[in-house]
Amino acid sequence: MSPGRGFSLRNKTEKRSAVRLVRLTPLIDIVFILLVFFMLASSFMDWRSIALGTPSAQSAAGNSMEGAMLLRVHEDGQVDLSGRRMSVEELGAALSADLQQDPDRRILVRPMRQVPLQQTVRVLDEISAAGGHNIALSER
Repeated sequence: MSPGRGFSLRNKTEKRSAVRLVRLTPLIDIVFILLVFFMLASSFMDWRSIALGTPSAQSAAGNSMEGAMLLRVHEDGQVDLSGRRMSVEELGAALSADLQQDPDRRILVRPMRQVPLQQTVRVLDEISAAGGHNIALSER
């Protein structure tokens, strides 16, 4: 055996063993620590909310609902804004035009039967995005 040849075999063996010694435990520890850090640093609460009022029986029949815009939410995704039928996407523009004249105008939202809650929330989001803030929700 020549001294150079034996040296090269040992060198290859050392490289193979060095590759085999790489362990995943420290990597998993770091990933776990990062996961815990982001879980603790994140905020899962959505502070965006919509203030809703429910009209009482007296106010529904009284003067407080007088002049309010009536918005009916239908099952098919359409809405009626004071008798005008439109899609939810068109609602924002129509409400913005109406609310420019009277920003404090009351909006009474009345979802029809069998309307999913998510659809009603979407309509409420559109009203809020259009600048409506005096919103009341009615069941009938």
